[in-house]
Amino acid sequence: QVRLVESGGGLVQAGGSLRLSCAASGSVSRLRAMGWFRQAPGKQRELVTSITDGGSTNYADSVKGRFTISGDVAKTTVFLQMNSLKPEDTAVYYCWMGRRSGSDYWGQGTQVTVSS
Repeated sequence: QVRLVESGGGLVQAGGSLRLSCAASGSVSRLRAMGWFRQAPGKQRELVTSITDGGSTNYADSVKGRFTISGDVAKTTVFLQMNSLKPEDTAVYYCWMGRRSGSDYWGQGTQVTVSS
């Protein structure tokens, strides 16, 4: 059974930084992309950023210039460097790994809280 283990969430003041990490354990099927989603209270889960097996990245407009995704699809590890954090970035952040076939993998979520 595949499990995604996230770490790095926490409480930070506005303007601060956090780095999230995610690693997969178990027999991981071939991936097409990895990324991070987030869900704030009362809101839908949204895509924050993703990276493909070819190295192409995509960012939500709200985090462009502040967040950076990195990782290795082949090694099934992904990171999210978050700088200049704002209170509106407060959410549960979920690691996601998209399979080429079959259901995608999801982490359990890690809380990020940004105080003003």
